Amino acid sequence: MNALGKLFLKGLAVVIPISLTLAILWWLAREAEQILGGVLMRFLPEGWYIPGMGVISAVAITILVGLLTHVILFQKLFALGDTILHRLPLVKTIYSALKDFISYLSPDSQMGLSKVVLVKIPGQEFEQLGFVTRESFQQIPVQPTVEEPIAVYLPMSYQIGGYTLFLPRSCLTPVDLSFEEGMKMVITGAVARDRKANTLKSREKKNEQD
Repeated sequence: MNALGKLFLKGLAVVIPISLTLAILWWLAREAEQILGGVLMRFLPEGWYIPGMGVISAVAITILVGLLTHVILFQKLFALGDTILHRLPLVKTIYSALKDFISYLSPDSQMGLSKVVLVKIPGQEFEQLGFVTRESFQQIPVQPTVEEPIAVYLPMSYQIGGYTLFLPRSCLTPVDLSFEEGMKMVITGAVARDRKANTLKSREKKNEQD
């Protein structure tokens, strides 16, 4: 029974991530097909609509929006819409949180280039993994009073959230990790495994057996 339980848990470790990924992609594709597909069916001549055109349209629209962000005129329009949403009560809270989170996925995101550091709070023995988000405070209204201040973002494990600390540089120790590796380690509570290390260990073990 113990062997079966271990095999079952190993199976879950493989099945759950794949299933959740496919479920999210399926949900996005289904919603795009229902919304945009319905619009296309109204405007296209009868018989022209082919299932799947809604999904293709959603991808095409997303790419088009990405292209328009490089046009100055549309940049101003997007900025205007952004300003309006930031002034609406309740909407601005939800919009800002979603925008900040999604911006991590953007190729132009400065967060993706941030330094990974170990943070040691003065007077405490423990350390936390964090991400340097700002080293200059000339362009923001906040002026920390600590010596050589650095803004560090400390995300929380297994949830979307975290907090920012303004710490002296002496509290930080650089870590040789990329942003993606550091974030993965924090979000999963440091249970994420290093695939490269595991692969090397497997090869070494196999060579010893041979």
